[in-house]
Amino acid sequence: MSLQRFAWLGTCALLSASLLTGCNTQPAAPMDVVAQVDLQRYLGRWYEIALIPNRFQAMCASDTQAEYQLQGEQIRVTNRCKRADQGMETAQGVAEVVPQSNNAKLRVSFFRPFYGNYWILALDPDYQWVLVGEPGRQYGWVLSRIPQLPDTVMQGIWQKAEQAGYQRTQFHPSLQTQAMSPK
Repeated sequence: MSLQRFAWLGTCALLSASLLTGCNTQPAAPMDVVAQVDLQRYLGRWYEIALIPNRFQAMCASDTQAEYQLQGEQIRVTNRCKRADQGMETAQGVAEVVPQSNNAKLRVSFFRPFYGNYWILALDPDYQWVLVGEPGRQYGWVLSRIPQLPDTVMQGIWQKAEQAGYQRTQFHPSLQTQAMSPK
């Protein structure tokens, strides 16, 4: 295992641990999620359109993607991105549905036994884009089935992010230069 990959997995573990321990000293306002998610429609490849910058993705320069596959009772999560040196980073984890959440809340782990929250805050009716966050509002992502979204769609997503308690300025665009194929 490369040192960079080990560092990436380590920071994923730190994220999970920090989400579990609730780093915020003040409780955040309650956060709503979508009413229901059809996991079969949610599975597959998603391109990262925007994110709140974080340490565990610091090595990612472009082309960040997530792929979700059903594996028994769990969802297999594969995250990929291209580093500045054009090399690839890959991290694999698992996700579990939070009971009684209608599949709108997941717990994700890249380094068990530590899990982080993955809440689906807004979802296109045709499953073409999604806004993902967590109750502390320290992390957030906009994902899409295509590498770029029209500005009009993004404006609607930013409104939903603000309704969820995020600030638009927290999010930074993700560079998508080309579609990557899985290795």
